Amino acid sequence: MPASEPVLRPECADTAAVLDLAQRLIRRPSVTPEDAGCLDLIAERLAALGFRIERMDAAGVSNLWARLGTEAPVLCFAGHTDVVPTGPRERWNSNPFEPTVADGWLLGRGAADMKSSLAAFVVAIERFLDHQGAPRGSIALLLTSDEEGVATHGSCHVVEQLRARGERIDYCVVGEPTSEANLGDVIKNGRRGSLSGELRVHGLQGHIAYPQLARNPIHQFAPALAELASEVWDRGNAHFPPTTWQVSNLRAGTGATNVVPGELVAQFNFRFSTASAPEALQARVHQILDRHGLDYTLDWVLSARPYLTRGRTLLAALSGAIAAELGIEASASTVGGTSDGRFIAEICPEVVEFGPCNATIHQLNERIAVSDLGPLARVYRHVLEQLVGA
Repeated sequence: MPASEPVLRPECADTAAVLDLAQRLIRRPSVTPEDAGCLDLIAERLAALGFRIERMDAAGVSNLWARLGTEAPVLCFAGHTDVVPTGPRERWNSNPFEPTVADGWLLGRGAADMKSSLAAFVVAIERFLDHQGAPRGSIALLLTSDEEGVATHGSCHVVEQLRARGERIDYCVVGEPTSEANLGDVIKNGRRGSLSGELRVHGLQGHIAYPQLARNPIHQFAPALAELASEVWDRGNAHFPPTTWQVSNLRAGTGATNVVPGELVAQFNFRFSTASAPEALQARVHQILDRHGLDYTLDWVLSARPYLTRGRTLLAALSGAIAAELGIEASASTVGGTSDGRFIAEICPEVVEFGPCNATIHQLNERIAVSDLGPLARVYRHVLEQLVGA
């Protein structure tokens, strides 16, 4: 008798399916804002399942909105195909855009952030539809190639389009790499806001030997900087840590050692909680600068407002899925950077983030444990069963 094909156990089949699609995505060098064909690959898989595919590209950014079903509730999986630059390729153990499996790890740029999550989304949906049939409600995907960059024409653009036509999302799982020590240990149920400022303190350039004829902006700013750095902006709340203020860049001078600089430029950032409004933080900074008598200009950029998911349905479903599939209890957290969840929260009352371990994201030799790929898809599938299953 001819030899038959080996039959994989379901958990092994899930891992193999996610691994295959993740590798195909990693091979596409989709450095922000390039998509490099990732969305076409995903759209082809979704179209075969009956999804309605819409491209909402804008200003060189690739965006995909795909939906199966017309009724509520709408469960959306969201994420990004773009990745950060590789850094020096010679310091990678392998080509960052040629996925490599070694010692139980999948290596490649985007392996953890977040092409494995995208692959797990697709496999989870395929498995769900194979076993459950049509959803009770709708399944959607919102994907962009501009999350790692300025993010002005990505998910926020799609959200604007959906809002304009009255389309809403009931539940959204963003596939960001939230896990820390082990897959499933951390869920993000909100994020802090981000408020940046560029401060220019105006002095008067002059010869360093004649300081009475100059005005040194470094000297003038130093007391204000000390006060800003020691200020307690708020004490946070039950869901968020206290607001922080950090200087990211500080520059002044011509490079010459005998010239008093005429200007100082400081770039800083607030990561703020729902305990503080951005307008109040701006006002307090101006009060401190004015109190020190500085001649300055200050430009502000509010790139993210904080959001918090207070509803319990999605969080309970995801926590239950993690417990059932991974056997651990996840903790909810709002720490860390921003994500596209901040945009989606404008049209969706329940947004959470969950994905792989984040220990190597944006690093050389970014990687994910192969053994986490199948379980990640099964957690997503479990959420589908809980929220839109028959």
